[in-house]
Amino acid sequence: MKLSTLENYNDIVIQMHDNPDADAIGSGYAIYRYLQSKGKSPRLVYSGDYIITKSNIKILIKELKLPVEYITSLDNPELLITVDCQYGEGNVKYFEAQNVAVIDHHNTGKLSDDMAEIRSHLVSCSTICFDMLRKEGYDLKSDVALSTALYYGLYMDSNGFGELRHSLERDMIDELIIDKGLIKKMVHSNFTIQELETAGIALIRYSFDENRGVSIIKSKPCDPNILGLIGDLVLQVDSINVCVIYNECNGGYKLSVRSCVTDVAANDVAKYLTEGIGNGGGHNDKAGGYISKKNYENKYGDMGIELYFFERVNAYYESYDTIYAKDGIHDNTDFELYTKLPYSYGYIKSTDIFEKGEEFRMRSLEGVDVYVVAGEDLYIMLGYYGEAYPIKRDKFLQKYRETNNAYTKEFEYNPSVRSMKTDETNELIPYAKECICCDGAKILAKPIEKTTKVFTKWEHDRYIQGEPGDMLCKSVDDDYDIYLIKWEVFEVTYKKEAE
Repeated sequence: MKLSTLENYNDIVIQMHDNPDADAIGSGYAIYRYLQSKGKSPRLVYSGDYIITKSNIKILIKELKLPVEYITSLDNPELLITVDCQYGEGNVKYFEAQNVAVIDHHNTGKLSDDMAEIRSHLVSCSTICFDMLRKEGYDLKSDVALSTALYYGLYMDSNGFGELRHSLERDMIDELIIDKGLIKKMVHSNFTIQELETAGIALIRYSFDENRGVSIIKSKPCDPNILGLIGDLVLQVDSINVCVIYNECNGGYKLSVRSCVTDVAANDVAKYLTEGIGNGGGHNDKAGGYISKKNYENKYGDMGIELYFFERVNAYYESYDTIYAKDGIHDNTDFELYTKLPYSYGYIKSTDIFEKGEEFRMRSLEGVDVYVVAGEDLYIMLGYYGEAYPIKRDKFLQKYRETNNAYTKEFEYNPSVRSMKTDETNELIPYAKECICCDGAKILAKPIEKTTKVFTKWEHDRYIQGEPGDMLCKSVDDDYDIYLIKWEVFEVTYKKEAE
């Protein structure tokens, strides 16, 4: 999505997530200033159960004179733009709107389109807005207030620049001209004395499951951002892998989840803890959620909330199996032989799009990101439903026959790839050629009986998750080529070999 797309509307509201943090405010203000420069009169708003109380955020708004509004209702604007969040998600108050645009860096499985710019590989939404402004020729050098807000948004979401992921983020740090005095003031204003006391009491009263490496911590009522700061501190303890920090709030419980291990994504834990009684989500390492007290009591009666968290976390750990492709599967006893049906598929040589050695990202239909490096030995396959996945050249030549015809199939979602070097997106269909599955191309597969996380040969620090009934697959001649295929895809693309 280009920012110029937003100029087609007049009645425009920019909405940040409830209880906005520095990144949401920097991002929202960026879109506000751009639209202002185009003669528009947008509003910059947030909603939810709480008004902003956190010291550094209040300083940011006051010192930069940011036009942030707290609202409880909205009169069906012509265009609603959600920043640092996605319309309809649990952390942003729902308002009716005639049209919706989204700018965000959280991976919720949704994809970019003409009215959405979603880049989950970037650590902050402020970075996305910085890049979008640059591409529109906006003069950031003469807008110190905006530059300062964007810089602080990236600083806070990257843990003081300690978790930068992309060269664009470093470019942003180098190029922005900022109010260094204000940044220093805000960096040293994360806690009030009362909040320091709240954090200290919470840390003293922690509970710990040493077998799981999980800590559950109750906090006094406080700004939800303080829960995250407590979690960041707790996760620095060498024996703690996952922590859940919660407190009681209006009508329910607010929780923050942190994880520092690859096989437990914080957003998955947050969703599991709030399933059926609230909502939750976020990143692999940081997430949050809300539990409705009414829904909780209806489902769990008078069970204490801390006992619930421990039992539910234990249930989460018991709910899945984990498979690492690097360890291989050497016992084929439960697997059965399947043949791939001779459909027409699409393929693209990675070097037809990218330079050799250039890293790029592709995204599955389920919203899972896979990062690979272009080379003569790497192809991109387009599956039955248009799903994109990487394949080595030798495997491709074993399984498929090239026809050299153009690939002309159309899908509801047109698959694309994004360069990590240039951040440009390319749709795959225009580059694709047709291939036919070779006679006798076979795999071994079996249905999984419980949730399974697979770390494939392509991704060592992110898992692909399958649910009961999906198929665990492996190559006939490679014990380390292990992956999952959704049942609805598998049933139309493979047939079982006759015994």
